[in-house]
Amino acid sequence: MSYEVTATRRRPQIFDSLVGQEFVSETLKSSIRSGKIAHAYLFTGPRGCGKTSTARILAKALNCAKGPTDTPCGQCSNCLEITKGSSLDVIEIDGASNTSVDNIRQIKEEVMFPPANCRYKIYIVDEVHMLSTSAFNALLKTIEEPPEHVIFIFATTELQKVPATIKSRCQQYNFRLVSIEKVKNCLAEAAAELNIKADNEALYWIARESTGSMRDAYTLFDQVVAFSEGHLTYEKIRDKLGLVGIDRLNMIFESCAYGRTDEVLTSLDEFLQGGISIEQLISNCADYLRSLLLIKSGINKDALLGNNIERFSKVVLQAWNPLQVERGLSLFLQLYRDIRYSLSPRYELELAFSRLCWISQYVSNQEVKKAIDAAHALLAGGTNVSEASVVKVAPASAPVSAAPVSPVQEAPVQKDMPVVPEGLPRLSMLDDPKALEDSFDNPNGIQEENQPPFHDGGSLPPEQTVAELDSRLKLHIGTELESSQNGQTNSSHSFVITDEARKDAQLASRDEVDDEWSNVDEPPEETYYPDEAQFMDSDYSSYEEPAPATQTFNQSVPTGSLEGGKSAEQIRGLVTAALAVSDGFAASALEKTGPWNLKADSIEVVIANDYDKELIEKKKNEIMEEISQVCGKPMGFSVILDKGINVQEQNSKQEVEIPTQVQILLETFKGTVVAGKI
Repeated sequence: MSYEVTATRRRPQIFDSLVGQEFVSETLKSSIRSGKIAHAYLFTGPRGCGKTSTARILAKALNCAKGPTDTPCGQCSNCLEITKGSSLDVIEIDGASNTSVDNIRQIKEEVMFPPANCRYKIYIVDEVHMLSTSAFNALLKTIEEPPEHVIFIFATTELQKVPATIKSRCQQYNFRLVSIEKVKNCLAEAAAELNIKADNEALYWIARESTGSMRDAYTLFDQVVAFSEGHLTYEKIRDKLGLVGIDRLNMIFESCAYGRTDEVLTSLDEFLQGGISIEQLISNCADYLRSLLLIKSGINKDALLGNNIERFSKVVLQAWNPLQVERGLSLFLQLYRDIRYSLSPRYELELAFSRLCWISQYVSNQEVKKAIDAAHALLAGGTNVSEASVVKVAPASAPVSAAPVSPVQEAPVQKDMPVVPEGLPRLSMLDDPKALEDSFDNPNGIQEENQPPFHDGGSLPPEQTVAELDSRLKLHIGTELESSQNGQTNSSHSFVITDEARKDAQLASRDEVDDEWSNVDEPPEETYYPDEAQFMDSDYSSYEEPAPATQTFNQSVPTGSLEGGKSAEQIRGLVTAALAVSDGFAASALEKTGPWNLKADSIEVVIANDYDKELIEKKKNEIMEEISQVCGKPMGFSVILDKGINVQEQNSKQEVEIPTQVQILLETFKGTVVAGKI
């Protein structure tokens, strides 16, 4: 007798022999027993799950000499002819090769004739989704109202390609993939029929590779049996089919757990040199990591793991937590997608294993959130942090060893004190809340022993009135006026204050004392003052000085004046202010000059720095233009270098007058002059 493949030899012949399709078989048996037989059936599902076999069983059940019956005898002529595929009344059509309207027209002509020997004429159309749109349309009327002796059975693996008009005229049965456990049992029965000894680990591997298809499982089984020599083992499958194997996977993943990148890359080279393809290695690693993830989730079923749980490395299971295993699995799944367009698939594989060597240091977003929540709860108040919010990260250097670890003596925790979670830093300022409250009771600002260095400043600045701020300032205009009247002078600064400025400053000082608004409240409405753009656009030639009646401190004789009354220092201030807008470098250099010597048609200044002198020389034309505009006539400008002069000391002896703009700002913002040169 010629050799017959296992898939054909073990094809189901009755409804009870269908594996994993209990719903379909029970429904068809009930309809046959009750006589409710449809005129069209549509069987859908993945490959190798029994669609065509079920169609043949249904044809035998309807045409059996003892039927219609849900248990065909398989001995009558009709059953035997249908089993062999030689029946004239059961026609099997390949939809992939009969797609045109002409083929459907032929069927429409044949259905008018009654069956030759059987009770029903049955048309089994396999891969019906391959028919053209015109062929489907031509078949609609026939399958909707066929003759009483005609039954259509359609089978397809792609239901979405079947028109809705066809599906609505058929009874639809969905076939499912077969579970791994059932596939394994069927393979064990097939091995027993052939008198072949088979290990469960080998059968589970075949069942997993079949992905639920019985035909694929039987085909792979025949291939493995061919080289097994009567004993089917996982080691033979691994060596013959170029698999990595659980033992070698344990070895390379243990090296990854220890972070030994050199050993991992060396093992990879040995695998590839041994003939294992990169795609196969990636697939085996992904299966291994999936099994680890299932074990971490508490699953130890051999049908899901593919191997006995004892075969997996305890070192790897202890070194990585579920989130790290999940991260590693995602690396290999993404790697399988990337190698198709990669410059070198081997480089991608080595990079993935290199990343896997430091996966112990990987911290997921979930762990980061738990740590932040624990720190927030710790710093927000004195409540204890629950253990659920504490993140315990495994060390990155080596996996957990089997040696016992001595318990660490914990420091006593005071009552109502925040507990710092494991792994988070401890702040010394949080150890003593009482000392924290009293940390700034010392008015002298001297930090005592064991005094916390920080304090809670609050979310808002402390509330202070303007009068309290004035008392802390170094220099107040009103105070200076009073001190000058009493004969006291300022040793470092001299001011020339006009009568109008003095009066306004005194009024502002009294207003500040009576004002009750603080820096955290909305300020009161003030009178309107012109914006600074009006001052910037003003003509300096028409500038009028306040009344000549002034009060001075340490007044010195000016170095010159013009007919219009402008002194050298006034010209200097106006020119510097104008250049501050257009050329800040030139204005800064002019501020470092000594007293200005005003002559009839020129101005002479002294500078003590070579760099500033060179800068002023470069900006000489712009400075002369501003001086001429202020003076109202063409003026010359010259710079003399004298490194022995103390410019700061010379300038401190000059008269300083508060400009009107500054006085307006003082009144607007309730400010005072503290120190410095105006």
